[in-house]
Amino acid sequence: MTTMTRVNVAAREAIGQMERRWGRTRVYVIGGAILLVLIVLILRGVAGRKKPPPPPAPRSVETAAVVQKDVPLYLDEIGTCSAFETVQMQAQVSGQIVDRQFQDGADVKKGDVLFLIDPRPSQAALDQANGQVAQAQSQLVLDQITLKRQQELRARNVTSPQDLDTAQGTVNSDQAKLQSAQAAVAAAQVNFDYCTIRSPIDGRAGLRNVDTGNVVGPGGGTSLVTIQGLDPIYTDFSVAEPDVPLVRRYLNGPKLKVLTDAEDDDVPPREGELSFIDTAVQPGAGTVKARAITANTDRALWPAQFVRVRLVLDVLKGAKLVPSSAVQIGQNGPYVFVVKSNSTLDLRRVKPGQRQGDMTVINDGVQMNETVVVSGQLQLAPGAKVIAKQNAPAGANGNGSGAKAAN
Repeated sequence: MTTMTRVNVAAREAIGQMERRWGRTRVYVIGGAILLVLIVLILRGVAGRKKPPPPPAPRSVETAAVVQKDVPLYLDEIGTCSAFETVQMQAQVSGQIVDRQFQDGADVKKGDVLFLIDPRPSQAALDQANGQVAQAQSQLVLDQITLKRQQELRARNVTSPQDLDTAQGTVNSDQAKLQSAQAAVAAAQVNFDYCTIRSPIDGRAGLRNVDTGNVVGPGGGTSLVTIQGLDPIYTDFSVAEPDVPLVRRYLNGPKLKVLTDAEDDDVPPREGELSFIDTAVQPGAGTVKARAITANTDRALWPAQFVRVRLVLDVLKGAKLVPSSAVQIGQNGPYVFVVKSNSTLDLRRVKPGQRQGDMTVINDGVQMNETVVVSGQLQLAPGAKVIAKQNAPAGANGNGSGAKAAN
């Protein structure tokens, strides 16, 4: 007898016993109830199973294409402006100021009259010196006639050699006196000219320190007024010690360009040339002084004014740029999300370079004409499906407003 046969026989005997004990109807009712409970439990188990979640809908993101253009290699610093020329006007002769012929803060040209010192004492000394010259000239003419007469008499052997020597010595003395008198005239003329104080440079006058009626004189006291040359103007700044080797690499080439930009002046940065870099690092500061000459025709830059300075070292040819907002920082370093041709995302490690306005140079990690995500990166993941909304790339700024960009 097989196992199944035994099971069937045992089942029939068990059912027969239950039928004899409880009745056939009750057995079928209980069996049906048990079967119904089992069916309900099975249906509930099937219905309770969780359905797999549907794939997330593609997310709409803003993107921009990788662009390629020439951009500058630069250093951004903070500097100050200083006057190209500064002259402290001093009186060279003593006297009373009788006239002032400029306004405080006015632009002056070289040779313009600033002050007039009372010229009468100097004029009198000049006239006296001229009179002494006239006397010396007259005496010289008279003694030259006497010398000529002595030379003629000596030729006829009428007079002695001593008389001729005396006449010659007198003429020589007269010539020396004339030369001395002429020097006195020159000195008096200089003092007379010093009575008229003129601007030695083109520039702007500061606030005067004396008024008409004051008595002034030489001796290094308070200056009469300060004249500053403002066009061009110096841009003074410092280069950090770690950047000095990079700067020195370009010093032997063409003149380095320097962009000077004043804060909130609504004027594009002014272009100048590096004119000086110091030969020593400043003790305690770790910086090297540098100076540029900058055009300032509209006088918008002022001495001692703080400015942003960009020292342009070189031009990077064909650099790849992306909007700065596309570059994110993760645990493994900078990265960007690249949108592939099937509209899925690829997380790409990159090596960013300098910022160029609203753009950032990417030295490695992206290729030309690839598309990167520029906003909403925190809600994205590699391989996610996206709907790309192309944005016009921001202009890579390598000149004007770039001087306002941070490193």
